[in-house]
Amino acid sequence: MRKPQERIKNVSLARRIRRKLVIRKSVIGSAERPRVCLNKSNANLFVQVIDDAAARTLFSVKTFGKNAPVKGSNREAATVLGKEIAKELVKRNISTVVFDRNGYKYTGVVAALANAVRESGIKF
Repeated sequence: MRKPQERIKNVSLARRIRRKLVIRKSVIGSAERPRVCLNKSNANLFVQVIDDAAARTLFSVKTFGKNAPVKGSNREAATVLGKEIAKELVKRNISTVVFDRNGYKYTGVVAALANAVRESGIKF
């Protein structure tokens, strides 16, 4: 990832990185309340559940590969991914998380993922 002080020619990317840095100052995960971090591309979605205190990833779910629950990066894929995350969190006895939207605006795919996790009983 680029350093924030470097000049970025893509304006939308520069704005997202600036939003990301502001968000990450306050969003910190722990063992009891891990951080759900979303990353997306045009083709796929990647979600990690991270314990920042121990500096390790508890688990991750993505929309590509052999064990992918669904393919794509649309709202339906985000909803299925959110339900998969919630199932795994319930299995690990985790009921609350912090949501790191990684600088993306809270609309569309990001909102669909967050709502699917909330509907499954996990608190943000």
